[in-house]
Formats: sequence, structure tokens, C-alpha cells
Amino acid sequence: QVQLVESGGGLVQAGDFLRLSCAASGSISSVNIMGWYRQDPGKEREVVATITTGGRTTYRDSVKGRFTISRDDDQKTVALKMNSLKPEDTAVYYCFYNALSTLSESIAIGRAYWGQGTAVTVSS
Repeated sequence: QVQLVESGGGLVQAGDFLRLSCAASGSISSVNIMGWYRQDPGKEREVVATITTGGRTTYRDSVKGRFTISRDDDQKTVALKMNSLKPEDTAVYYCFYNALSTLSESIAIGRAYWGQGTAVTVSS
């Protein structure tokens, strides 16, 4: 089992920044992927950014250049620094974790785990 606890959401104005953090505990695999999804009411959950233990990152196009994902494996945390926030970034942000194969970071092992979500609201 893996537990994920997010923090850092809030209400900000367009152009402001926020930093989300997610702390993982439990049976953490030495090879894994962590990251952030977001979901606006009435819309599907969408991936925002991911990072593997090998340091490989991905970003959705709409946040490239504005968001930065990072991780600290000693602290078992992953962070998302969000700059130049826009109203369309408003959503509940969810941290996720999935173990990966030791043979390839492209192969997920077992189930994904999710945090409870933290709300980000960007006013115009």
C-alpha cells in the first residue's frame, strides 16, 4: 500500500504562482513514476506532469514553460511549481504514484495510487 498526501492548493489571481507538494509513504518501489493529474468538474481527469526515479519528465502542452515538476527521493516527495497561472488551470490536482519495472521505466507494475486532491482556483 502507498499513501499520498497533497498540500499547497489555494486561491490565487491570474499570473500568480503556487507550489504543490505530495508526500508518499508506505511500500515505495525503488523505481517508480510520480506526478500530477487534474480534474475540473464535468471534465475528464488529465495528466499535468510526471517524473520517474530516473528523472524523465513529461508535461502536457498547455503547461510547458510554466510548470516544473521535481522530486526528492530521500524525502519521498514530489512537487509541482506552477508559475504564470491562468484561469484554465483551475481544477482539483491529484498526486499519483505507480511502481515501474526495474527493466524499463516504460512498464508500470501493479496499480496506481492517488492522493485525495488539492484544489487550485485561479481568478481572472
